Amino acid sequence: MKREILINGSQRETRVAILEDDRLVELLVDRPDHRRTVGDIYLGRVEAVLPGIQAAFVDIGQEKSAFLHASDLLEPDEDEEPDDEAEAEEEVEPAPPPATVEGGAAEEEGSADRRTGWRAGKDRRRRGRPNGGPGNGGGEVRQREISPRRAVPSIQDILKKGQTLPVQVTKEPIGTKGCRVTAQISLPGRFLVYMPYASKVGVSRKIESREQRAKLREMVSKLLPKDAGGVIVRTVAEGVTDEHFRREI
Repeated sequence: MKREILINGSQRETRVAILEDDRLVELLVDRPDHRRTVGDIYLGRVEAVLPGIQAAFVDIGQEKSAFLHASDLLEPDEDEEPDDEAEAEEEVEPAPPPATVEGGAAEEEGSADRRTGWRAGKDRRRRGRPNGGPGNGGGEVRQREISPRRAVPSIQDILKKGQTLPVQVTKEPIGTKGCRVTAQISLPGRFLVYMPYASKVGVSRKIESREQRAKLREMVSKLLPKDAGGVIVRTVAEGVTDEHFRREI
């Protein structure tokens, strides 16, 4: 297969086109005045761990600290393909901490809100959800769907103040709020999404044929080196040969 990368630059924007056998397969446009951080990876430092909302605020060198929820520490569902358009996700906002939080902890949470711009949500944020959503003892956060069979870990058992960890931006800053980040790094390719901290080979749910899904999973599992992390086979990989996967891996 002949593969070409064409780059065209001007003062206003830079365009990159990827061609395979003279067919356009990907087009990237970068504009200096529209700098996006979604997908960027940082080595962050935990500024505050807030058990009341099961979240942490992480310093990644931006004006506002980033928001990391406990659910974003989990390895994603086996067949969950990350969305390329992360900003299409529903806005996520912390709910009020439980009334049982002691004075010192409550003061720390209030301080974190001022530093990051993330404020406590109101009950209307959870309207229509029994008991406010999946159990965090009343201090829930609206978050991406987590499989019922997997419990969200207690964030205070995983993260400590001052701890460093790599994170990836999943949502741009909005107004006075910092960005949202995840600890599950994902690097999308043409046919595969590489997840260095995962451990499984998954297949996009949009590929409906069970036979095709099983075939793709087996094909990629044989090519992926041991202890190399995990991957998710993307929807566009349906029907491709193992040679395509071999080149990408």
